[in-house]
Amino acid sequence: MRAGLGLVALLVALALVALMARKSLDATRVAVPALQSAPASGASAPATVRDQSQQIEQHYKKALENALNQPRPEPAE
Repeated sequence: MRAGLGLVALLVALALVALMARKSLDATRVAVPALQSAPASGASAPATVRDQSQQIEQHYKKALENALNQPRPEPAE
């Protein structure tokens, strides 16, 4: 009886982990097409995965550079 209850609890925990993993994977699948939707400066969409990854890398580098170049706020005294 005790082994059966342990097995049922294990199966319930496994089902919960599988459900959370599926939701997590579905969320990442939805986010990827949003990156492809609007290419910058009116250029055509990247044709290959390599072009798309380079476009994402350039976008990330530009955003990082802009963030690093912003002036720091003066501390209030």
